[in-house]
Amino acid sequence: MVPARSQGPVNRCQVSNEARTSASMFAMPAPTPPLRPLSGAEPVTSNTAQQDAAITDRDRLAHSAYADSQHLAARQSLYRWQQPQYDLPGMITAELERVRGTVLDIGCGNGRFVTRLHQQRPDLRVIGTDISAGILADVPRPVAVADAQVLPFSDDSADAALALHMLYHVPDIPVSVAELARVVKSDGLVIASTNGRHDKRELDLLWSRAAADVLGVAEGPSRVSLSARFSLELAPALLGAAFSDVHVIELPGAIETPDPGPVVAHLASYEAWADQLGVPFRPTLVRAEELVTQEIAKHGTFRITCLGGILVCRR
Repeated sequence: MVPARSQGPVNRCQVSNEARTSASMFAMPAPTPPLRPLSGAEPVTSNTAQQDAAITDRDRLAHSAYADSQHLAARQSLYRWQQPQYDLPGMITAELERVRGTVLDIGCGNGRFVTRLHQQRPDLRVIGTDISAGILADVPRPVAVADAQVLPFSDDSADAALALHMLYHVPDIPVSVAELARVVKSDGLVIASTNGRHDKRELDLLWSRAAADVLGVAEGPSRVSLSARFSLELAPALLGAAFSDVHVIELPGAIETPDPGPVVAHLASYEAWADQLGVPFRPTLVRAEELVTQEIAKHGTFRITCLGGILVCRR
């Protein structure tokens, strides 16, 4: 099922309010209990220029953060506890219902979406690319090690391209957006995804409080925000530079887990950026686990609010 698109450009970027309805078709009903923050303050995660440089550093991405699938799988596994449950590979497959020919998955990571497309759309020629050769080891072939800023594909050679939770890792996002527009045919489709600015804010607060306890200060440093450079709030304008129609499907939800393990594993998956956090990494993880365990003992679960989104782009 392909969600309907509204008509008429808005600053070259068309954003539909029908997105929430479309997303709900793929989701189960969710409870809406009140948020239980660890304190009354809401954290503001703001990367420094040095942190942004680290998030986009090719060597760090290829040889540490995504050298294999371990850290990415840890972040993905946290969503097991989310309500409503979104079948993201299924949603992407549905958006590609009318596509025939070649689909590129740029920055495909561990191949979660490539695998689903191979299973459900064997008629498509799906090519996965990533900056890390290691993480491509178990991705269905064909694959290619490639920089999203210089894609190794001819003009108008693809019928669709995916850029899912990866454009925030690209040093020059406008260049990568232009590359996506270049390689996809004029009547083709580009689908991107990212998280909202306040996505998982409870984890930001948890890390800051744990860091404060480790350092013995009133307020600890924030953790690095991966998606800040290409957040759900910024993405429509960035994509709108190359695509006149950008349809946003918001995916709100809440994670409630009775087990501190998935929360700690998610925080631990940021180890590649440990030197950017201004706090001893392992001791902060230990303190974070203690805080989460206390929260679960008091309330039964640890609750995290989420906001992700899919952006379906056409020229």
